[in-house]
Amino acid sequence: MIFSKDYVGYLARQTVKHLVAQKMIQSEKPAILDERVSAAMVDELSLEDRINDEVRVILEAIQEDMRRGGVSYPEMFKKVKQKLVNQYKAVL
Repeated sequence: MIFSKDYVGYLARQTVKHLVAQKMIQSEKPAILDERVSAAMVDELSLEDRINDEVRVILEAIQEDMRRGGVSYPEMFKKVKQKLVNQYKAVL
């Protein structure tokens, strides 16, 4: 994730504050809402990290085939990552 969790928490608090000020949402417990929005944002922002980890696992399993075929790791990484992004319908 390219942002620190502290920064994401700040963004979540500011987002909730703005939405409440605009009367787009209401909350009796804004602290809990802040935590839930922050958790959702962290989860969404860490999606690319999880996809990258999954790509590494896949490539590790086929590294011998890649070596025999002369396929470059970065090229295969991009292809497998794009396939997983499409599979998960992720927007990165």
